[in-house]
Amino acid sequence: MAPTKSRQYDLVLLGATGYTGKLCAEHITNSLPTNLKWAVSGRSHERLSAIVEELRSHDSDRIQPTIEAITLSLDDLRSLARKTRIVLNTVGPYYKYSSPVVQACAENGTHYLDVTGETPWVYEMIEKHHDTAKASGAIIIPEIGLESAPSDLLAWSLATLIREKLSVGTKEVITSVHTIDSQPSGGTLATATGILDHYSLSEFAKASAPWALSPIPGPKPSKTVPLATKLFGIRKLKHLGVLTTSLTAGPNVAIVQRSWGLSGGPKLYGPNFQYNEYMRVKNTLAGFIIHAAICLGFIAMMIPPVRWMVQWAAHNIYAPGQGASKHNTAKDTLEFRAIAEADQADVPNPQMAMARFRHVGGIYYMTGLFLAEAAMVLLSDDDLTESLGGGLLTPAMLGQPFVDRLRNAGVTLECRIMPEQQ
Repeated sequence: MAPTKSRQYDLVLLGATGYTGKLCAEHITNSLPTNLKWAVSGRSHERLSAIVEELRSHDSDRIQPTIEAITLSLDDLRSLARKTRIVLNTVGPYYKYSSPVVQACAENGTHYLDVTGETPWVYEMIEKHHDTAKASGAIIIPEIGLESAPSDLLAWSLATLIREKLSVGTKEVITSVHTIDSQPSGGTLATATGILDHYSLSEFAKASAPWALSPIPGPKPSKTVPLATKLFGIRKLKHLGVLTTSLTAGPNVAIVQRSWGLSGGPKLYGPNFQYNEYMRVKNTLAGFIIHAAICLGFIAMMIPPVRWMVQWAAHNIYAPGQGASKHNTAKDTLEFRAIAEADQADVPNPQMAMARFRHVGGIYYMTGLFLAEAAMVLLSDDDLTESLGGGLLTPAMLGQPFVDRLRNAGVTLECRIMPEQQ
């Protein structure tokens, strides 16, 4: 049962009154086709009405969104899913509120996009709903925001470039968070501090194991991680600088590894493919301090009283649904850089490729942009949606059409083969 064009809505934005939801609604209003049939959805009709009035001031001539006030019961969500071709879901924490949303979409052949970074929850959704979504034709793509679209698209772009230009696979992609100017929203803080109350350590370990999200077994590492990286979190690379542990590496690595498996493993990325991600720092000392802080912070969060104190503090910084103003984040910059090594075992100095992702304007606005532009790919490219079929997929599965739409929306994503090493 594939989504049909006869449904009442092209898309429904669920969670439109939240921080990311509002920014996504704004991008839809300002940038998507004026004849788009869409709705905003959430639990408060009053708050949704206020959002619609605010959107009207952006463009009064376009079709305004309908209001769909619902509970988050499975019956309500099933009814909503039957009305629309796509659900964009910004209701987090996802482990707490969004499992029935995925279920409703998977059962009813409704495409679904979200911006979670909760790997244990994504693992759970794959286990429970991938087969149902595949049978119904529902394309379910979690983590299509900051986590993990930039990383996934960079790895896919580099592997595609190397395959097209050099006719070989990719041995390793290393990505660094080169620049990030941002502060977390209330929803992000609530998720980060609350997820450990929901999933056990064993569930975290199972979902975070190498290649755990891949539908096929992944390759064993052909390169060993340097000892300094294992002990102190430090890795130095010629084209990326001094690197250290990144907070977002875990979810991003898991999604890239799933993309490898969904793409046929060796067919595109190569049989020996590995992916690693770090964060750029000024020097080795700064890198060690950040690595130690992340490790100690994670250990501290294992202690319930410490975790509860952090949750209380986080709630008093930004409550869920709140975040920095768009004006204050207008110049915020996010940049990823990545290098890739071609899998040329018989060449002394294998060729390298380099890529860059850059967006200016706040990571939460970018996240809303990603949701809206991915939705337009699914709405406008019938050949792609037919080839994908359905199931729990990844941002990279939207391929070049998604990259092209992001570039047209102001995102920089570029990659090139580097000159041969002598």
